[in-house]
Amino acid sequence: MNTLLLVTLLLPLVGAAGVAVLPDHRQLLAKQLTLGISLVVLVMTLWMAVGFDTGGERFQFNSSYTWIADFGVRFSLGVDGIAVVLIALIGVLVPVVVAASWNDEPTGERSMKAFFAWLLVLETMMIGVFAATDVFLFYVFFEVMLIPMYFLIGSFGGPRRQYAAVKFFLYSLLGGLIMLASVIGLFVVSNNQLGEGTFAFDALRQLEITPGTQKLLFLGFFIAFAIKAPLVPFHTWLPDAGAEAPIGGAVLLVGVLDKVGTFGFLRYCLPLFPDASRFYAPLVLVMSVVGIFYGALLAMGQSDMKRLVAYTSIAHFGFIGLGIFAFTSQAGTGAVLYMVNHGISTGALFLIVGILINRGGSRMIGAYGGLARIAPLLGGAFLIVGLSSLALPGTNSFVSEFLVLVGSFTTQPAFSIIAAVGIILAALYILLMYQRTMHGPENPRLRGVRDLDKRELATLGPLIALIIVLGVYPKPVLDIITPAVDATMVDLGTNDPAPTVAEEGNR
Repeated sequence: MNTLLLVTLLLPLVGAAGVAVLPDHRQLLAKQLTLGISLVVLVMTLWMAVGFDTGGERFQFNSSYTWIADFGVRFSLGVDGIAVVLIALIGVLVPVVVAASWNDEPTGERSMKAFFAWLLVLETMMIGVFAATDVFLFYVFFEVMLIPMYFLIGSFGGPRRQYAAVKFFLYSLLGGLIMLASVIGLFVVSNNQLGEGTFAFDALRQLEITPGTQKLLFLGFFIAFAIKAPLVPFHTWLPDAGAEAPIGGAVLLVGVLDKVGTFGFLRYCLPLFPDASRFYAPLVLVMSVVGIFYGALLAMGQSDMKRLVAYTSIAHFGFIGLGIFAFTSQAGTGAVLYMVNHGISTGALFLIVGILINRGGSRMIGAYGGLARIAPLLGGAFLIVGLSSLALPGTNSFVSEFLVLVGSFTTQPAFSIIAAVGIILAALYILLMYQRTMHGPENPRLRGVRDLDKRELATLGPLIALIIVLGVYPKPVLDIITPAVDATMVDLGTNDPAPTVAEEGNR
């Protein structure tokens, strides 16, 4: 039994308790403690990623403890290649968020000490939702994760923060309750087939569930995950939550929490309900492609920068959904890499927007102009991050988007071609925002605005470095992801289409 994952999970929770009990006047110590703990967690997550044996067991760093014995519930943790890269993403983004929020001031009555305590609680819940190998434990993390994000939005967000926080919470809670019905259904099925009920993932994926039952159970999980992702038409909470969340909360909301939905498709929907996954795939593919265009078109029409970035995520998640439900290893691997790259690129984009708001005091695109001449470092960082978001070759997002489109073309050529057209819209909404804020006539109100300082450079630097490194050399991450995606395709019962070669006489 390996305790590295368990310690990585619990350390932020212990740190949150330590931050919470500090006196209110020790704000600096609260920040320092939060940053220190998040950096230790970063080292531990990278240690797991480096130590992950790509040729070894599917789930590694396993630990399991009896929790609710009467119902067969265990506190079981373990990571496959999909989970380990997403946990590493958490490890990278949380210290970045801490540094980005260092000089923030509370908007309500709560102190920033509470902000950092909730941030550490959220880190534990995010790690837990990806690391759980017991379905009931996954459900617990899935629901409890809502609490710290609710307080981060509701207590430290924008003018409509309470509305956005309640909307986020109710949407996600409703999805979770629907999923609970399917979780109970799985327990009943396992009890009928095995003689005792279980929530263990490895045991559940061995069950022989009838296609009709699969369709019902699939819907419970799918609706919860489609809300969390979100896929159109379950997306309406995201623009409000993303716009009203504090910048640090928005980075984690769109960079990590939304990935729980697409992760759930791969981890639970496909392996546990293969027949239902194939049955509902056409519907999901339609939803994904509609989301690509719907999110892009709405993003183009936004005057609020934070809402624009939130809508871009709806479009990006359409590509991820396409990659997952194309049912090929290449597209699935591209979808997982897309999750990681989207977290990096969109996280950095939200940080850029936060810096702009800090400088100009407004979320409106029209309040800016000509900033690249006044603050060239800020303009350069915005350009690199923007090019990553539109998937320019040489940046991280290009690799994942290319894999999704190429991998999905072999089984879903029509959807793949339609999705490829959506890339043009991505270029439009990113470049238009960049041009309107960084170029054109200088806004006199912004004269004398300072460029990026050392803290901001240190915050953006790691994400920009990852954008470039993963765009040039993504192989180490792909090597970790691919075996887990291959195992998922085996559970699904699909084989990648074999290449066709014309016979000599037909050439």
